[in-house]
Amino acid sequence: MQRESMEFDVVVVGGGPAGLSAAIRLRQLAMVEGRELSVCLVEKGAEVGAHIMSGAVFEPSALNELFPDWRNMGAPLNTPVQSDEIFYLSCSHRSIRVPGVFAPSTMHNNGNYIVSLGNVCRWLGQQAETLGVDVFPGFPASDVLYDEEGRVRGVVTADMGVGRTGEQKGGFTPGIELIGKQTVFAEGCRGHLGKQLISKYSLDAECDPQHYGLGIKEVWEIPAEQHVPGLVIHSTGWPLSESATQGGAFMYHLEDGTVVIGQVVDLNYRNPHLSPFDEFQQLKHHPLYEQYLRGGSRISYGARAIAKGGLQSLPKMHFPGGLLIGCDAGTLNFAKIKGSHTAMKSGLLAADTIYEALAVNQSAGQDLAAYAEKFRASSIYDELYQQRNFGPAMHRFGNLVGAVYSWVDLNLLKGKLPWTFHDKRPDYSTMATADWAPVIHYPKPDNVLSFDKTSSVYLSNTNHEEDQPCHLTLRDSSVPIAFNLPTYAEPAQRYCPAGVYEVVEDASASRFQINAQNCLHCKTCDIKDPSQNIIWRAPEGGGGPNYTSM
Repeated sequence: MQRESMEFDVVVVGGGPAGLSAAIRLRQLAMVEGRELSVCLVEKGAEVGAHIMSGAVFEPSALNELFPDWRNMGAPLNTPVQSDEIFYLSCSHRSIRVPGVFAPSTMHNNGNYIVSLGNVCRWLGQQAETLGVDVFPGFPASDVLYDEEGRVRGVVTADMGVGRTGEQKGGFTPGIELIGKQTVFAEGCRGHLGKQLISKYSLDAECDPQHYGLGIKEVWEIPAEQHVPGLVIHSTGWPLSESATQGGAFMYHLEDGTVVIGQVVDLNYRNPHLSPFDEFQQLKHHPLYEQYLRGGSRISYGARAIAKGGLQSLPKMHFPGGLLIGCDAGTLNFAKIKGSHTAMKSGLLAADTIYEALAVNQSAGQDLAAYAEKFRASSIYDELYQQRNFGPAMHRFGNLVGAVYSWVDLNLLKGKLPWTFHDKRPDYSTMATADWAPVIHYPKPDNVLSFDKTSSVYLSNTNHEEDQPCHLTLRDSSVPIAFNLPTYAEPAQRYCPAGVYEVVEDASASRFQINAQNCLHCKTCDIKDPSQNIIWRAPEGGGGPNYTSM
């Protein structure tokens, strides 16, 4: 197929904090020195920020580097954290407040802000365009382009106007080849191109498997008398403790009477009957959270996997012709429950490395090993090294004992213990068989505090062109019914927070149905399927959620 091609000095894939920071810094450096440097950024969402979802308590350290005058520039950081509260939920109606002195020091939020990360990225996108970055929203990068020597030479965007069976429809438009001397991959957690690059170049040969959590979040408007701007609440325990599942919950009070509430479920859970969505719906009935939500209205819903393996799970991040940055590599600091500042910092390091390399040698396809040196000498490495045992300790000892260990490690010893824990077991391999695990019976939603998946997905503004090839494919179409159903009661029906997967009972047999139009792009299926049979790829441009204020 003949494709149009466009050449740039640098191609950035992904309009999240990491990719935007890299693109902006590259243009800043070029403008200071008066050099010509062309940068383009492609984003699969209909607009920059449309697919961004995070808690989010935002640490502004990297933003301070990128835009020291961000306050006067109108950056949407409007609600400074005023107070931190941490609770252990012992059951469905009791909670125990953890004194601040006993909380891990990494969870203290002095100087941080409660934000909509989607709005922050929208603002960063505006700054990028002002600085001369060519920003192309609605253009997912579908494949990596390689030269004859196996070096990355860019990406190709997805074809538009392809029918369900692969035929070209009337409005067919072929994807465009975006060629760069360097290509920066910043797709976020479990990026589908990042996953391919890790495999092709064996970037994970010397690291632990990546570990993940599924974050589910809602935005509510609540009565003024229940709103406490700047209040941050974290909790662990119920309801996840009842199924021996690890994770935690959060509520953040923003401005204008809005709060966000969410839960992160570790994807190493064992019980195939567990439904992260229904666990979250239960959580909102706990008095700790109900006191704020009662009388309010839910205005948005979303879900996204997060990479939480930390330092031990970081792959090699450089390869011929490109870099892997941000959550595409797994730079989130799970002990802080924050990844935006580390993603942004990784983008700044990537930009500095690329700029310096191109100033010396303009040839394409260089393997920028200097990035690894900059990363190791940076604040990201220091953070991730300090908290390196936090996640593995939780997996090894459980939430309570793991928390005690982490308090000693982080608060007293500042992460300087002379050992490093490892967790070599991938999350998809931890699931027990259905006949061993107890069935979990979840209460029906009351449509006041708890809701069903259908009404929730509606609030995410998710939309996909239905007449297109399904972006969720199976390596073997027989596996869901022939193996996953009898062995694990086909857990895709429950781990997906959007109702994408169903087992439909026809008159003669069971049938596995994929409702791809519901997909929130959370990537949980690609991560947790015990048979590793589901492959997520980017759909036609602009498809997926269209989050507001997430």
